Amino acid sequence: MTDPIADYLTRLRNAIKATHRIVEIPASNIKKEMTKVLHDKGYIQNYKFEEDGPQGTIKIALKYNPATKQNAIVSLSRISKPGLRKYVKHEDLPRVINGLGIAILSTSKGVMTDKEARTEGIGGEVLCYVY
Repeated sequence: MTDPIADYLTRLRNAIKATHRIVEIPASNIKKEMTKVLHDKGYIQNYKFEEDGPQGTIKIALKYNPATKQNAIVSLSRISKPGLRKYVKHEDLPRVINGLGIAILSTSKGVMTDKEARTEGIGGEVLCYVY
């Protein structure tokens, strides 16, 4: 697999389209950090890391509106790809839908959102946009 982060986002996207409650994804450190960010910002309901086998898995419980059955995540898009990395300075941090969505960044201080990176005053690699 050349791009595990794109695989992570695609598995989430497919589970949302099929209206699954739980999705299992092979684990890695960056995927674990991205899952924590999504949970902290309220895009997923819950998550659990299972250490089975050499790699382990991440079980993610997706969040749906009980009345309309619509998911909390409308769109997931990969920005920085293996063929073309996208790095930004802290002055040029992106604003997703004018601040309604989040951009997940990989910085020197760990994986964080664009708002957190703006307050820290650091830039990094833009992994994906979520709204």
